[in-house]
Amino acid sequence: MSTATRRSPLTDWTLLVPVVALVALVFSWGRDLPGFAVALVALCLAGAVLAAVHHAEVVAHRVGEPFGSLVLAVAVTVIEVALIVTLMADGNDKTASLARDTVFAAVMITCNGIVGLSLLVGALRNRVAVFNAEGSGAALATVATLAVLSLVLPAFTTSKPGPEFSTAQLTFAAVASLALYGLFIAVQTVRHRDYFLPVDTGRSPGPDADGADHAAPPTARAALASVGLLLVSLVAVVGNAKAVSPTIEKGVADAGLPNAVVGVIIALLVLAPETLAAVRAARRDRVQTSLNLGYGSAIASIGLTIPAIALASVWLSGPLTLGLGPTHLVLLALTVVVSALTIAPGRATLLQGGVHLVLLAAYLFLAVSP
Repeated sequence: MSTATRRSPLTDWTLLVPVVALVALVFSWGRDLPGFAVALVALCLAGAVLAAVHHAEVVAHRVGEPFGSLVLAVAVTVIEVALIVTLMADGNDKTASLARDTVFAAVMITCNGIVGLSLLVGALRNRVAVFNAEGSGAALATVATLAVLSLVLPAFTTSKPGPEFSTAQLTFAAVASLALYGLFIAVQTVRHRDYFLPVDTGRSPGPDADGADHAAPPTARAALASVGLLLVSLVAVVGNAKAVSPTIEKGVADAGLPNAVVGVIIALLVLAPETLAAVRAARRDRVQTSLNLGYGSAIASIGLTIPAIALASVWLSGPLTLGLGPTHLVLLALTVVVSALTIAPGRATLLQGGVHLVLLAAYLFLAVSP
């Protein structure tokens, strides 16, 4: 029976875990946690990630693609934005580059980690991973444009000293980001929806399909319940990530690592639901769904974060560093070039997946050892 229809309202772990994780968040928020409490919160966080993936798949099965991928990407990003703004409001000079570090980490994790892992999983099963070059290419072009407008240009503008935008420049970047995001959503869900649908390869479903592709969609009531539980799970994921972040920050500082590593770790935690969902889709031979999740998350991360930060900067004090340094500029340029070569044929092998994962490994290594 499909995981989208197998529900036991009172005993199903996908109902209990988000509630328990939310309770853990309430009791841990704003407190200095001892070691055992941090471990319990981390355990709740992991459970909330798995529950989020389940409920996202229920919603996706009800609304179909590409709406299902859009639900998870937007939900995660909205709550991620709230987390960034909260940390910047409570932080000090170290948070000046938090938005930049988090957004860039999201771009590298999605475009190289989620995409690379999905291609690798898809190619391992079927020798060649097949997807729509038209839709994926459009998504990649949107990611590249948003990244350059928001993260590259601030390093070269001269209106303000340092890698910062002036107020007018930040306003333009925010409006342009929202416009591109809205245009992409319209193309993905209405005008050219077929570009973002999984390719029918005629091959049998993967070992994890469990009949999900052929089972009847869940009822509207079940789908609405999963939407609510998905939001609860995502709030628990991001909130518990913030709760354990002081421990992470202390560990990073004690290890003598750069402060940007904290943003990378939190981005990895927040993007865990999308990563798991993308890998499961790839194992079902639905690589296009995986790419929708990866690139859609990158677009949402930039397209929603920059406008939110621009709005929050009205009351946030201190500098707002957005421009990338030379090392990250090189990694971003290499990611865009490699991604374009990967997407153009509409087919990928183990090699392309491996190249993207090596790029992610290089980013993570240089974050630790800049």
